Amino acid sequence: MSTKVADSTGYGPNRQMSVFGYIMAGVMVIILLPLLPVLIPAYVLWRVFVAEEPVERSFETWRRDSGRSRNGS
Repeated sequence: MSTKVADSTGYGPNRQMSVFGYIMAGVMVIILLPLLPVLIPAYVLWRVFVAEEPVERSFETWRRDSGRSRNGS
């Protein structure tokens, strides 16, 4: 009885799945490469006008906001 391509024998890397993954990555690069001149400016415009700046929480702000400062105030 033979194993399927996706079945791992447990003895090492599954070469068939690795080759399939590399082929699919190559196809995706070939398809997406012509879209880069559109995707890059769209991403930059989205970051500038739409995306919110993430709030960066730190230990200091947590301590200050929760009233757990070192000097007890």
